[in-house]
This record gives sequence, structure tokens and C-alpha cells, in this order.
Amino acid sequence: MLHHRFIVCNHSNTLSSGSVSWQSPSNIALVKYWGKYDGQIPANASLSFTLTNCFTQTTLDFEPKSSSGFDFKVFLDGERAHSFEPKIEVFFNRIAPYLPFLEDFKFTIRTFNSFPHSSGIASSASGLSALALCLMDLEQQMQPAVTESYFFEKSSFLSRLGSGSAARSPEGPIVVWGEHPEIEDSNNLFGIRYRGPVHEVFSQYRDTVLLVDTGQKEVSSTLGHSLMKDHPFAEQRFKQAQNHLSEMISVLETGDLFRFADLVEREALSLHAMMLTSSPSFILMKPNTLEILERIRNFRSETQIPVCFTLDAGANVHVLYPKAGAETVLGFIKKKLTPFCKNGKFIEDETGEGAKKIS
Repeated sequence: MLHHRFIVCNHSNTLSSGSVSWQSPSNIALVKYWGKYDGQIPANASLSFTLTNCFTQTTLDFEPKSSSGFDFKVFLDGERAHSFEPKIEVFFNRIAPYLPFLEDFKFTIRTFNSFPHSSGIASSASGLSALALCLMDLEQQMQPAVTESYFFEKSSFLSRLGSGSAARSPEGPIVVWGEHPEIEDSNNLFGIRYRGPVHEVFSQYRDTVLLVDTGQKEVSSTLGHSLMKDHPFAEQRFKQAQNHLSEMISVLETGDLFRFADLVEREALSLHAMMLTSSPSFILMKPNTLEILERIRNFRSETQIPVCFTLDAGANVHVLYPKAGAETVLGFIKKKLTPFCKNGKFIEDETGEGAKKIS
């Protein structure tokens, strides 16, 4: 099994007290993952753009201890975040077989988000991948033979055990997670850089995130995924996603941005259709979300500029468009779309190369 590669029995070096810091970005799925099996295994493959400006910075302070069990505290934006600690406890329990040193240290986890958490911009993806990267930094210090490729593969593998979409954050700019017959080396255990031909039009692709609602989601992604287990349309949805990814392979090579827009928007609406038709059903879009979607489609039709939208599991809208003509699109966003954002707020972002270590 592939995961056996990530089990380490011993380390050549020991560590005393210290600190490491990593910055990991959020990502926006173009082909969505919604529904999973035990062990954080996705029901279908997904493909995402790695972002640049939506990120989490995490500093991990550590010191040796002799007591058993996990010992950690979490701070968000300088304040103790007790509510996050049960999730980290679950994460540590899942990854302990692969990082046997977890019980050897007392940790202080200090984290900062550049964007609102729990509002549908994949803060769990950036947050848990940043923590996984910090922990892998410790492993690499104790085992210097760890290669860069192994470092990022295992970081993605560990990230996945905390949050599925986090598997796509350590690298970029385009990442695939999940088995797909047309993508070599794709697998369910960690994300990989997309290695197929990519048209230059997708270089530095823009993503302006419209903050329609910055509050916490009414339904968590964890609960949403669980509702796919008995969903009447689950199998059709998983098949649709695999087919859409096959189409996306061709689109990425040819640079056909109108086909790209059609695919990306169908994926976004299918995701929310699953929420609308689950039992119990739930709605994460807001009235302003729908107004923005309609205005984007009208603008594309009237101008023939291939701008499009996608949505994560929340009310906020990601507006995707190429670098060429970006000023025109941004002018449209500021004039016609920001009135529907909370306090007129939005984030200008673009595709990026993934995580980086902070000195």
C-alpha cells in the first residue's frame, strides 16, 4: 500500500526546543470533491487552482516532554482558540502512526489567516496543510535524508487526514487529488501537481473572491460530506465529476476559456445542487450570491469576455478570469458586483506555486 511509505520507525537526529513557520495557501477546486469514504478517501477526483493571497501562516513552537499523550495549545490571531483544539486532537490521532514523535513534544500552535475562516474559502485546507508542513519540517530535521518530493507528498498525505481539500494546498499552481484513469500517478492519498499540457492562458489566472458573507457557515463541510452517503444522486454526481475532469484535461491543453467557464460553473452549481437535495437539505448561497452569478453570466454574454464564477461550500463567489483583460474585468467587479459584498469587501488573488517556509 502507498501509505506504508510514510511510516517512519526511527529518526537519526534528536531535537531540543525550537520553532518553525510555514505559509500555506487556500485552493479553489474547479472540479469539486463532495463526498468521501472512511479514511478521508474522496469519492471522485478533484482539480484545483492553488491561490496566492488567501493563506494561513502557522508557527509551531516545540519543546521536549516526558509525559504521554498529546500536549498542545492553539492560538488564532494571538487569542487562545479553545474551539479549534478538539479538531487538532482528532488530526493528531489520525497522523500519529506516521509521526511517532508527536507525543514527545509540547506544542504551541500560533496561526493567522489572511481571510475570514469558516466562510467557504477553504480555511481548513490552508490551516491544516500549514500545520502539516510545520510537522514535516520537524521530521526532516530529525531525518535529513527526506527528499523534497517526499516532503511535499507526505505533507499532502498528512494534510488530507485533517481536511480532504487540504491535500491540494502544499503545491501548485494546478493540483489533482483522487484517482483518475487519464491522469498518471493520481491517487486518493495525496495531491500531485498536474503534469499534463497547460495552455499559457492559464498562467497567473486571476481569482477575485467576493466576500458576500464573512460569518461562519450554518452547515460545516464535514456534515455536508456525510450527507452524501445516502444521497439519491450521489453516484450520478461522482460519475459527472470524473467526466468533467476528463473534459478539463482537454480544456487546459487547448485554452478554450468558454468551455472552461461552462465546466467550472456547472461544477459549482452541481456542488450546491447536492446540498439543496440532501436530507436534510441546506442552502449556503445567499440572495446576493445569486445576484452576482447572474450578473457575471450577463457580462460574459454581452462582452464575450470569458469571465466565470465558481463557489466553494459557502456564499462567497470566486470570479475567475485570465490575466489578459484583467483591468476590464476588475472594473466590472468593483462597479457592478462589490455592492453585493458585505461592506463592499473582496480579495484580489491569482494562481500560485504553493506553500513556502517562513524565516
